[in-house]
Amino acid sequence: MRPLWLGRLHRGLSLVILPFASILPFDYVKVRSKYTGKVYVIAECLLSSIPVEKPKSSDSKTSSSKTKGAKTEKPMDSYELLQKFKGSELVNKKYEPLFNYFQEFSDAAFRVVADNYVTSDRGTGIVHCAPAFGEDDYRVCIENKIINKGENLVVAVDDDGCFTERITDFSGRYVKDADKDIIEAVKGKGRLVKTGSFMHSYPFCWRSDTPLLYRAVPSWFVRLEKLKDQLLENNSQTYWVPDYVKDKRFHNWLENARDWAISRSRFWGTPLPVWISGDGEEIVVIDSVAKLEKLSGAKVFDLHRHKIDDITIPSSRGPEFGVLRRVDDVFDCWFESGSMPYAYIHYPFENEEFFAENFPGHFVAEGLDQTRGWFYTLMVLSTALFGKPAFRNLVCNGLVLAEDGKKMSKKLKNYPSPMDVIDDYGADALRLYLINSPVVRAETLRFKKDGVYNVVKDVFLPWYNAYRFLVQNAQRLEVEGLAPFSLVSPTAQQNSYNVLDQWINSATRSLVHFVRKEMDAYRLYTVVPYLLKFLDDLTNVYVRFNRKRLKGRTGEEDCRIALSTLYNVLLTACKVISSFTPFFTEVLYQNMRKVCANSEESIHYCSFPQEEGERDARIEQSVSRMKTIIDHARNIRERHNKPLKSPLRKMIIVHPDGDFLNDIAGKLSEFVREELNVKDLITCNDTLEYTSLRAEPEFSALGKRLGKDMGVIAKEVKAMSQNEILEFEKVGELTIKMHCLKLTDIKVRREFKRPDALTEKEMDAAGDGDVLVVLDLRPDESLFEAGFAREVVNRIQKLRKKLALDPTDAVDVYIESLKENSTLQRVLDSQELYIRDAIGSQLLPSTAMPSHAVSCIPYDQHGGSSLAFLL
Repeated sequence: MRPLWLGRLHRGLSLVILPFASILPFDYVKVRSKYTGKVYVIAECLLSSIPVEKPKSSDSKTSSSKTKGAKTEKPMDSYELLQKFKGSELVNKKYEPLFNYFQEFSDAAFRVVADNYVTSDRGTGIVHCAPAFGEDDYRVCIENKIINKGENLVVAVDDDGCFTERITDFSGRYVKDADKDIIEAVKGKGRLVKTGSFMHSYPFCWRSDTPLLYRAVPSWFVRLEKLKDQLLENNSQTYWVPDYVKDKRFHNWLENARDWAISRSRFWGTPLPVWISGDGEEIVVIDSVAKLEKLSGAKVFDLHRHKIDDITIPSSRGPEFGVLRRVDDVFDCWFESGSMPYAYIHYPFENEEFFAENFPGHFVAEGLDQTRGWFYTLMVLSTALFGKPAFRNLVCNGLVLAEDGKKMSKKLKNYPSPMDVIDDYGADALRLYLINSPVVRAETLRFKKDGVYNVVKDVFLPWYNAYRFLVQNAQRLEVEGLAPFSLVSPTAQQNSYNVLDQWINSATRSLVHFVRKEMDAYRLYTVVPYLLKFLDDLTNVYVRFNRKRLKGRTGEEDCRIALSTLYNVLLTACKVISSFTPFFTEVLYQNMRKVCANSEESIHYCSFPQEEGERDARIEQSVSRMKTIIDHARNIRERHNKPLKSPLRKMIIVHPDGDFLNDIAGKLSEFVREELNVKDLITCNDTLEYTSLRAEPEFSALGKRLGKDMGVIAKEVKAMSQNEILEFEKVGELTIKMHCLKLTDIKVRREFKRPDALTEKEMDAAGDGDVLVVLDLRPDESLFEAGFAREVVNRIQKLRKKLALDPTDAVDVYIESLKENSTLQRVLDSQELYIRDAIGSQLLPSTAMPSHAVSCIPYDQHGGSSLAFLL
């Protein structure tokens, strides 16, 4: 009995017409129907797909009486197993095709081959192959020598998607319309095993929404396989950001490069400059308009198809061979894009010197999808034409998706209108949101409008507030009758005694240095985070800790130095960031430039800042550690519900670096104590006094390097004593079992060691392995007055904000006690200097308030005091 093949028709029923080969990668079985005697071959894992066979009608009565009341018959109940074998045993066996249209190919075709692209998720594990209708089909048939590369393929479907005359039973029928008739024809031959429908993905034209048909068409190719080694060499000469796209995605694509079909069957496009004779023996490739005019004798003014398709070239073999006509195809548009570096300057017909000086280009930038598009064609064409890459550097960005993770689609409307985003938050916020996202690392971004809002809130508002604070205090000088604001000399700024001036000037130089270095390396994704950190330091450290100086509380000269420093830092930052936020920086610059004579008309006319002066790495590190200390102390306060307005007795900073401790206890102590509201700040360089040390190996760093020795070395590292750990930190390396371990290989953990007789509520600590912060949380009556004074200042400032007063608005403040309270007067007397310094005026008794004073609603009727303003 002839086996019936159960073929999975996964590319349309039209492929049944051309089953040149069958694919068998699994274990198979041969089974026979108990009722019909038909034999089937099927993948063993897909036995359940065999239809349930039923007895013939003549045996129906007997069968029904025997099976009455029995369970439903399973598929294999009606079959008997004849043979079990590997798919490889069927390879090269011949089989009879479903249709006999192409019997002349039976010597090479209609035999079994094997490949691993066939899946076992549905069907039978046997797939008919038609090389003209699928990439895998074509590859498999080439590899198994069923067809030869470059020869004309047998195509049973014409340009309109209809069967050709060769398919006599269905000639002229659209392939989709012929499905039912093909099924009936197969059934009529007794070859139909099972029919049905199932849902699966299928390509549709995105313009017309009609189904697409895969079909091989004749094309003109660039023979890339001969260029592969040179392509890989040229790729190694380029610099990519991020580098993994070059080393993995693009390198792998080049390594598997196949010949490139450069022709397309379209009307609009650049015509292929190929003229060919009717017999195909004579081919002329035109490389210039002058050559075409010379060979054809026609004047050429326009190179579009409808202007040159009628131009013919006489055959060089004589009049009897007729004329050469242009082929119908046009160039693949990516061929034109890949020609950009020289085509845009009309090389080689002109600009030869310019091209020689500027090729390869300095850099190109495009999306990740162009690794198989523009980046690829640039590299291919430049390699083929010039033997070198088309670019030196390449910046690759990822793709921006909708918030739901799908592609942005006009049809689905799954993204906000760009103009609405710009109208709501500004173009600069949108730019900075995209620049500071995974997109610049060639990763995908799910676009969220809230993300743009967060940029406004976290970046632009603090930045603008720092600028506004500068303007307000510059204007205050004139309000107070002083000389208008002007920049102090650069020497006075550089010689400022103030540690925060020294720090922010050094940080600004570091900003310029870092941005220059990273932009030279095209690493955009490292620049923006650094810029944002700098702006955060400017607004939340320099301006916040320098309010008194900027408001003139420390004297006019010191105020002008602070204002000049803030001005120069803001101006430099604007120049550095202007390419990222062009509109916002221009607005700030147009006002700030009024102070400087001979300034450029626009910030975008200014040169990128130069790094002037030396950076002070020590003071930058000390301030960075100071910020860490403040964060740790705040965390301790929050953990114990101790608000900042409640003063604490003392704070202890534990760190082995004496220079850092000197900075904290000296230059920076004022800022730390005021910010954290602690009375005493104590430093300690004996790390064992308040901490116990514990060493742990960095498994991620050591795992691959140590291999089998990892377990032994990890045990010894964990057993290190306190003194051994300190010695290791001092020396910087340690040798265990012939392995040299560096500081990056061992993590030293510092755990707080609380003094005896103190509880967690009385003393607590926080640290990060570098610095340890210890707070004394015990209540102290002597701190009550300082806390009360801080509360008074806090409430006055909130009232100013509630009344929308500007910092330059001068007010007199009067206080009235709602009940007899000798403590209040004692606090006001002892803390007079602090309160006057904080609010900028003297706190007066309510009895001195004149009759024309405007009294606000009492701030706190229950707090024992009432406040009034004289405006």
